[in-house]
Amino acid sequence: MRVALGLEYDGEPFCGWQHQPSGCAVQDHLERALARIADEPVSTTAAGRTDAGVHARAQVVHFDTRAARADHAWVRGTNAALPGTVRVVWARPVPAGFHARHDARSRTYHYVLLDDAVAPGLLRARVGWFHQRLDTDAMREGALALVGEHDFSAFRDAQCQARTPIRTVHEARVDRAGPHVVFTLRANAFLHHMVRNIVGTLVYVGARRQPPGWVAELLRSGDRRLAAPTFAPDGLYLSAIEYDRSLGLPAFRRHPLLPGE
Repeated sequence: MRVALGLEYDGEPFCGWQHQPSGCAVQDHLERALARIADEPVSTTAAGRTDAGVHARAQVVHFDTRAARADHAWVRGTNAALPGTVRVVWARPVPAGFHARHDARSRTYHYVLLDDAVAPGLLRARVGWFHQRLDTDAMREGALALVGEHDFSAFRDAQCQARTPIRTVHEARVDRAGPHVVFTLRANAFLHHMVRNIVGTLVYVGARRQPPGWVAELLRSGDRRLAAPTFAPDGLYLSAIEYDRSLGLPAFRRHPLLPGE
């Protein structure tokens, strides 16, 4: 049978989602825990491969197993074998053809940033940081150029293995939320480091190092060397995965720093 899991995790202690020889990835910890409950090796596939230090409020994975377990057993049993920074929030049997990555209609990332002279202490690694107040109106204007289907080569990491740099961004928003700036990016899929490269570029706009129109110029150039450096992973959250509603997958818990659905 095929089972889907909903996960949330703090990315700081891990070297990203995907398998590593040292066993330090979220996937490594999850598969070891699932194998204990299934009493057999388990291989998982995730909706999004988050980088080291990136958090997830709404990661979805699937795996195949011969073990018959109740939904709550996959949740409670697996959590008992996981580090406290990773939690299975829900488990559901799904059709054999379901694929956590290929069936996802869109993915939403939020980046939460503190723009203040003093770096965060209490929320260190939970929010990003920039040392001065940012112009959210300018960033909002610049972000408009990102919406639609574009070649995002200017925001693509050199090590990205995607077959094409073409992506469709459905939403690119910048909001002020108390002391924080929240960047919202929703797309059909993302390139490696695409969100962090976009955030870095918008921060340059917000700091008035570049005008809002610079974002559109970068898109047209397709040249990663012209854009801002990759921003830190600390405030980045995989916060929503959209699937066909007929699957009946459960909702995720809200996060206090992120906008509501």
